[in-house]
Amino acid sequence: MRPPVFARAAVVTAGILLAPSVAPAHVTVWPRESQAGASERYVVRVPTEGQVTTIAVELEIPPDVTVSGVLAGAGFVYEARRDGNRITAITWKQAIKPSEVGEFVFFARNPKAGQIAWKARQRFADGTSADWVGVEGDRRPASVTHLKAP
Repeated sequence: MRPPVFARAAVVTAGILLAPSVAPAHVTVWPRESQAGASERYVVRVPTEGQVTTIAVELEIPPDVTVSGVLAGAGFVYEARRDGNRITAITWKQAIKPSEVGEFVFFARNPKAGQIAWKARQRFADGTSADWVGVEGDRRPASVTHLKAP
């Protein structure tokens, strides 16, 4: 005997609701939590999820964040865009093949309070790009570092 239609629908609905959601990977900045006003070592993680190699990522530096240095690494180059002495954006160039992840390090002083929204643009070998600039819940959210009181 087959279960009633409503019972089958309930089982399907429960399966959908209980299945783990798959969050798309995207450009993220770590740590996700830091201390307000502190100096921090940040790591930008750049996955290539699709079939096209990532060739560059540009990170905008929010106005209330002061970059004190960028770690030079093997296999990539970087450029810092400036406004006077202040670094306003960093672009790392490296071929990150599909299913690989690149990591880039910089050092910065956090603002005194709030949170930091890190806007990034990921560029691909076919000339396309993905802008990770939205708010939480958007299709392409900016990475956020929450600042706790000292």
